Amino acid sequence: MSKLALRTYTLLQTVTSVGLSAMAWAVTGVRPIWSGSQPSDRQRIYFANHTSHGDFILLSACLSETERAKTHAIAAAEYWGKSRLRRFIAEDMLSSVLISRTWTSEAEHPISIMLSVLEQGHSLIIFPEGTRNSSDELLPFRSGLYNLSMARPDVELIPCWIENMSRVLPKGQFLPVPLLCRVVFGAPVAIAPGEERRAFLQRARAALLALDPRPDRDD
Repeated sequence: MSKLALRTYTLLQTVTSVGLSAMAWAVTGVRPIWSGSQPSDRQRIYFANHTSHGDFILLSACLSETERAKTHAIAAAEYWGKSRLRRFIAEDMLSSVLISRTWTSEAEHPISIMLSVLEQGHSLIIFPEGTRNSSDELLPFRSGLYNLSMARPDVELIPCWIENMSRVLPKGQFLPVPLLCRVVFGAPVAIAPGEERRAFLQRARAALLALDPRPDRDD
């Protein structure tokens, strides 16, 4: 890629990031609530509930411009890689990292791809349920969060509860509905020495559920 093309590419990503962040604030009036953690320039893995394609945009909008520029959402290649347009939107405009659930080589292994992003000093947004969830109950977590924490215990794991986004941008809709939203950032979750996968994932899930502001939340 030439220097001019690289500058153009970087400018496109910056303009898109700022524009989407401004739109998220305008449509949702999103209010970040830092409960147990604070904004930081530390490298982090933000893990959140997942109910809408707009989830990572709303979460990113709560970060500073500097942090947003180096934070990448993990997205499913099966959906976002279906066409050139979708891939362009996901990778070139939204700076997402696409992973495949049907990988066939080590280079395509989701954990390898995510670790390569972390090795560049960047942060991640992941959805450990593994899919969009239209129910009121948080699904069991898949093992990716555990594998990442084992490989990179130095990277902070921050639980983030995203409220109302499923009503702002429901599945199958493209025009957002103006509604107030909140993103609650919890205290870091760290893997304990010798902690087994299932125990860690249950504890991480409980930490995320504890941020749900609904009085009838699933315990």
